Amino acid sequence: IEIISFYPFLLLWVGEAFIYSQEYLRHYYTLKKEQPLARIKRYLPSFTSKVKDMQSFFGLNTTGSLDSETLEVMSTPRCGVSDVEDYSHNNRVNRWNKNVITYNIGRYTSDLPHSTVDSLIESALSVWARASTLTFVRLRTQRADIMVEFSTFEHGDAYPFDGSKGTLAHAFGPGEGIGGDAHFDDDETWTAGSKGFNLYLVAAHEFGHSLGLRHSQNPESLMYPTYKSSRSSHNLLSKEDISIINSLYGKEETIQQIQTLNNKCSADLSFDAVSTLGDATFFFKDKYLWIKHNQQYDIKEGPINNFMPKIESKIDAAFWVPRRSTAYLIHESMYWTVKGSIVKGKPKPISNFGFPPWVQEVDAAVHIIKTGRTLFFIHDIYYSYNENRRVIDAGYPQYISDDFPGLKSTIDAAVYKDGFIYFFVGPQVYKYDYTQKQVVGTEKANTWLGC
Repeated sequence: IEIISFYPFLLLWVGEAFIYSQEYLRHYYTLKKEQPLARIKRYLPSFTSKVKDMQSFFGLNTTGSLDSETLEVMSTPRCGVSDVEDYSHNNRVNRWNKNVITYNIGRYTSDLPHSTVDSLIESALSVWARASTLTFVRLRTQRADIMVEFSTFEHGDAYPFDGSKGTLAHAFGPGEGIGGDAHFDDDETWTAGSKGFNLYLVAAHEFGHSLGLRHSQNPESLMYPTYKSSRSSHNLLSKEDISIINSLYGKEETIQQIQTLNNKCSADLSFDAVSTLGDATFFFKDKYLWIKHNQQYDIKEGPINNFMPKIESKIDAAFWVPRRSTAYLIHESMYWTVKGSIVKGKPKPISNFGFPPWVQEVDAAVHIIKTGRTLFFIHDIYYSYNENRRVIDAGYPQYISDDFPGLKSTIDAAVYKDGFIYFFVGPQVYKYDYTQKQVVGTEKANTWLGC
């Protein structure tokens, strides 16, 4: 009683507001657990300091006292990640060392149909894909980079949820194990609209953490800690968000596309992949595409996703299997299946072709109609794949230089036309007689675009 009468403001100790504020500051601003009452004089300055830190973060008056404005912010539903520390792993790695990131959904919420959750999660990831060089691929395994889980209270990660309202979700920074994972409090009411908590809005924020972003003090930023139901679902990212994701993963295609467009007749022009698709030939460079119809002189061109909206990345290799009327477009360790110009389903791992685990990318690919084989070129070796039996032929890989005399460099792209294989190596194209096993001509890559 003497202590309370000596410190009138200590009456708050018995109030719910003070108790809640302690929990809030411990969780989000590293306030240490309170000392016994006898040491209260030592504890209060630390408490006041943390209140000021919180007020400063949210742009409030830094009074250090629990005024109504401060308590209102503290009571607003929010992300469970600390405002001053990250849920980081692997020595504070703040980015993935790759641009194709896998994800999967483990436990679902009962608030929404599974198909709706799938769609909202995919859309939330696309927010970041559109602003960067990242591609997200669903991998139906527990070993995906980003695992999405709906849980309540203690759920195995030392950061228990707190029931309805309060903490909505949290996510861990890039890394192995739990790194990248996003957890959502299933005591909340998850919706696809304005009632309850919009899963798309919350997930887009949490995936920012999964990619390495911290909380922002800018109320316009998607990475602002508190939930804002009024946020536009179309332009979620602020300039700050875009700048940070670009600093982590880069957004190179705008410059590359402009340079490529202006220099398509450059003597140094090269392609990443070339393939026929029906009666047209597709030329891929960075994230740009030219489509040349064999019976026409005009060439359609533009960013790849103008023609194939599902594809946000560059294409490393491509090939066409006529008897299936299907093309396969490869980027790093994943591939898309394309019929006409329609991308069918989700990307799949190239391990489906039977490659050993160390094969994580392909430089070039070409299908030989006469033999029914697809050849995959990787550095200085190649594999022969039997499209009928869907297995790699015995005895492979082989060295490219042994079976293709005259080719001594890494293959950038390859296409089969009129009985010949055309190998693209930098700006040079080698016309190769597959029957005679010899180069029978050379030309510049830009001539294929009419230059």
